[in-house]
Formats: sequence, C-alpha cells, structure tokens
Amino acid sequence: MEEIKETDLTALPENAFRELGKDEEYRPILHPAHDTSEVTPYSVGMGLLLAIIFSAAAAYLGLRVGQVFEAAIPIAIIAVGLSQALKKENPLGQNVIIQSIGACSGVIVAGAIFTLPALYILQGTYPEITVNFVQIFLSSLLGGVLGILFFIPFRKYFVKDMHGKYPFPEATATTQVLVSAQAKGSGSQAKTLIVASLIGGIYDYVVATFGWWAETISTTATSWGATIAEKAKVVLSCNTGAALLGLGYIVGLKYAFVIFAGSIFVWWIIVPLMGTSAEMSALAPQQIFSDYARMIGIGGIAMAGVIGIIKSWPIIMQAVGLAAREFKGGAETKEKPVRWQTDLSMKAVVAYMVLALAVVFVFFWIGVIGTLWQAAVAWLVVTLIAFLFTTVAANAIAIVGSNPVSGMTLMTLIIASAIFVGIGLSGTSGIVAAMVIGGVVCTALSMAGGFVTDLKIGYWVGSTPRKQETWKFLGTLVSAATVGGVILLLNDVYGFYATDIHPDPLVAPQANAMAKVIEPLMMGGDTPWILYFCGAVLALLLNWLGVPALAFCLGMFIPLSLNTPMLVGGAIAWFVANSSKDKATSDARRDRGTLLASGLIAGGALFGVFAALTKFLGYEYANPLSDGTTQLFGLVMYALLICYLWWDSCRAKKLA
Repeated sequence: MEEIKETDLTALPENAFRELGKDEEYRPILHPAHDTSEVTPYSVGMGLLLAIIFSAAAAYLGLRVGQVFEAAIPIAIIAVGLSQALKKENPLGQNVIIQSIGACSGVIVAGAIFTLPALYILQGTYPEITVNFVQIFLSSLLGGVLGILFFIPFRKYFVKDMHGKYPFPEATATTQVLVSAQAKGSGSQAKTLIVASLIGGIYDYVVATFGWWAETISTTATSWGATIAEKAKVVLSCNTGAALLGLGYIVGLKYAFVIFAGSIFVWWIIVPLMGTSAEMSALAPQQIFSDYARMIGIGGIAMAGVIGIIKSWPIIMQAVGLAAREFKGGAETKEKPVRWQTDLSMKAVVAYMVLALAVVFVFFWIGVIGTLWQAAVAWLVVTLIAFLFTTVAANAIAIVGSNPVSGMTLMTLIIASAIFVGIGLSGTSGIVAAMVIGGVVCTALSMAGGFVTDLKIGYWVGSTPRKQETWKFLGTLVSAATVGGVILLLNDVYGFYATDIHPDPLVAPQANAMAKVIEPLMMGGDTPWILYFCGAVLALLLNWLGVPALAFCLGMFIPLSLNTPMLVGGAIAWFVANSSKDKATSDARRDRGTLLASGLIAGGALFGVFAALTKFLGYEYANPLSDGTTQLFGLVMYALLICYLWWDSCRAKKLA
C-alpha cells in the first residue's frame, strides 16, 4: 500500500485546476486506496444543524432584507473552525460531509423563496388563492430530491471527465477554504487565505454597511454620463465588491469576456435601440433592461439550454444506457471500484427516481390540481424540464458560479402556463398549480447546480461520492421543513403585501417578479413572446458562430454592474498567468492568485451575512458624503483592491 505523505493532506495537487495531459491522472488529497473518516455522528449532526440554521437565516434575510447569500462557503469556514477548536484529527473528509449537508440550505432556500411566496403576494389581489405548509414543504422537498437524482448520472462527466475544462469558481473557493486549514506553518496557504478573506470581507462589509465608497460605480454619476443615459440610453457600471473580483479571477478571461460581451450587447445596443421608440423614450435604461431587454436574455438562456441538451444527448443516453445495463446485470465488473469514484448504484438511483416521480404525481393530483389528466400533464412538464435542464444548471455553475435558475424558472412558468391555459387550467387555480410546479422545477435546478459544486469539492479532496449523495437527501429534508416553517411564520408576522396589519411587508424581490409574470398569463394579459423569440434566434446564431451561447445569454440576463467586475478579474488572471517569461514562475503566481481570489470570495460571502444581519437589526448609517464623492472613493478603493490582488499574486516564487 502506498504510504500517505504529510503533504497529501496540506495542499491540492499541481494539476487540480488544469487539464490533464495524455496518460496523466489526478490523485486527490485523501488517498484513493484508503478509507477515510467521512460520515460520523459529528459530521452528520453538525451538517444538519448548520442546514437548519442557514436555511432559516437565508430564507429570513432573503425575504425580509431582499439579500440572498451563498451558504456553502460560510458553512465550510465554520466547519473548519469547529474542527480546529475541537482538535479533530484529519477532519478534511468530515468537513466535506458537513459542507455538503449544510449547503442544502442555500439551494433549497433559493428554490423556495424565488417562487412560492408569489402565492401570498397574489392573495392581496385574489383572496381565494390558498397555500399551506404541506404544499411549500413538498414542493421544496420533491424538487430537491429530483435535483439530486437527476444529476447523479452526470457526475462523472461534469466532475471527472471535464477536469480542468471548467473553472468551477465557487467550488474552487470552498475547496481552498477546506484544504488550506490543513496546512501547517506561518507561511502556509492558510495564512494567505485568511489574510485575503479578511481583506475581502471587511472591504465588502464596510461598503455594504457604511457606504463610505460606492458599491457600484456608474457613468450616470457624472453630468455627461447622466446626459448620455437620458438621451442615448447608454450606461457603463461596475460593482466594486471584492467577492465579484475574486469570482472573475477564477472564471478566467475567456468566459468572463463572453459574459461581458453579452452584457455590452444588451446594454449598448438593445437598450439604446429600444429607447428610440416613443413608448420607451421616457424610461431609464435600467427600467428598459429589467422590463424588456432582459426578456431577450431569458429566451436566449432557454434556447442555449435546448442547444446544450442536444449537444449533451450522447451523455444523457449514456446515463440511460448505464441504468438499463445495470438492470440487466450487464454493467457489473470483477474489478473493485475506486472508493472516490463510487456513486450510488444506478439501480438504486432509478428506483428512487421512480418513487419520487410517483409521489410528485400524487402530490399534483391530490394536493394541488385535483383533476387526474391535468395533473398528468403537469407531471410530464416538470419531469421533462427538470431532467433536461439539469445539465444546463450544472454547466452554468461550472462556468460562472452563478445558476440562472430564476431565468429558467421564469421560462418554465411561461411554458407551463401556456400549456395549462390550453388544457383549461387557468385563473387562480392555474396560478396555484403553476407556482407550485414552478417551485418544484426551481428547487430541482437549484439543487442540481449546487450539487455539482459539492461533488466537485469532493472530487478534488478525494471524498466518496456515494456518501455525499446519500446524506444529501437528509439535508434536503431538514432544509425543506425549515424553509416551509419560516415562510409561514414570516407571512404571519410581516406579510407579503401591504395591509393595515402588515404596513411594511417583506421585500421578496424574486417572488414579486414571478408574480408579475404569472398573473397576466393566467388572468389574461400580454406576454412578450417576440422578445423570447428574439433571444432564441440569437442563441442559435451564436452557436452557429461558435460563441458559447449560454455564457453570452447569461451576460444578457445578469445586470451589467455584476458582469463588468468579472471581466476585470479575468483580465487580472490573464496578466498574472503571463507575468513572467519563466513558465514555472507564472504558474506559481497564477496559483497564488487563485488562492487569494478564493479568499476574497470567502470573506465576501461570510461578511455579506454579517452585513445583512446588521441591516436586519435596524442599524442604518447616515452617510454624510455626496454621491459624487462616494463614486470617486469607490473608484480609488477598487483600484487599490485590484493592485492588491495583482501585487500579492506576483509575490509567489516558483517551486524548487
């Protein structure tokens, strides 16, 4: 048996983030041939506890403050801190399980609060709409379970076969947090990561809480920029956050440029063209983007998803074929499978999938719609969309670390509503059916996107996928129950629409957007089909030209201010990777930059929670500075942050 070296537990291998050469293999930190401590009462119990805490916190803050945060990185930081405080021996495998179970909170919350509160919102107009805990709980639970089961057959393709081809920004940052804690010595990776996390976290906390410098710098802050925005509808903006800068670094220049190009196309061409019409000439560029131009991006994402499904069809059929062979006993092999590449058996996956889909059908029939054949149509819509778009969600997370689940859910609602109206399911009953079904699909796609991150972390570290997959179900159950209870409680305490009892209702921005889309579809109104069609045609053209359609259309959907820092971070990564004529030195600098960028993301994510809690506790800072001053300070501070990332990356020395 090969001896495990101490360095195996302190750093990711050199080939962790790059494509492998011919006949080259990746060997994870935890030795593949050895069993390691992963699933223990401590790791499962702590994972469930954090899933409950973060489900409640994320749902509460997302609905009350309108600020949704990623739970995976803060949970990883807590897991590392607890293992060090408790002096756990070689806790890496257990920390991966804690992170994997606890991360259910973020994905379940996203699926639930993006859709289901829309039912409460619409109650203000249509009091006959009803919603209960069972509907919220089962919608979240069943969506999460389907997301897990639908993704498992694709794990090896995304996680192993595509090694080094996708940047996996969130998985990279989380893995660096988990692994760097194992390092020893004052000059270790842990110290570098901690310093970067503190810089990024404090930077983002100060700007979010005190606003001493602008969180978003924009050309509209100047008189000439405001004039151009008013007359020509042209704007350039950039979020100055540390986390987004780090995200751009890890994504890299290639994808960051494509995403930014999509943003520039919609903001500098589509929005100005729309602004020339008499109907929109009086609207601000942001409103034109939100209400009209963004819909082209949604259509593009949907068509890019279809293109991705077609291109992935061999992979899909391979997964289906594997399941069929296992049922016939033809996929068995005498060779013992390697521990870190063992999934749940395909027989078990298919059996659980059949059971879950049967429960979904009964839920739609008895708990939501009430008519057998209409429930069957709804079930078919959910099954097809959730399964086929699983690869789209995973692709988006692997490329940019951001799941376009809201865009895909909007498209699901539009498609489902058109079908439901066609079969006679409209009005308020149609609204309830569409939103609950949208909740299932939204949660399934959210889970699929989040799960690819968990499994990629496990792949880099060397965890056992089967154990991650098994215990993910329990985390989903606990998170779904927690979110359902929190939504009901918040409705009772704060409400989702203004009344005499609830004068200050919850913000719930995503759910309000869903309600705005679903109401005209079900109650009679205009739907921007032409904009969706334009986006679909654009995606086809991009694919024909060889441009990554999904990345480009994501840029059209996500605000420009969030895409500009992606390009800035990607440009820094390119310059750092080409900063020396000596390849070994450049590689060392690039890798140190990846660690620093991971720290910026981790610190921004953790301190983002603190910033949201600060606002919730009622602290409001009266900033005496003018908007022009904060814009100038924002530009200066952002330049300093860029210089820090560049300077510290270039401090790396090549390995001897």
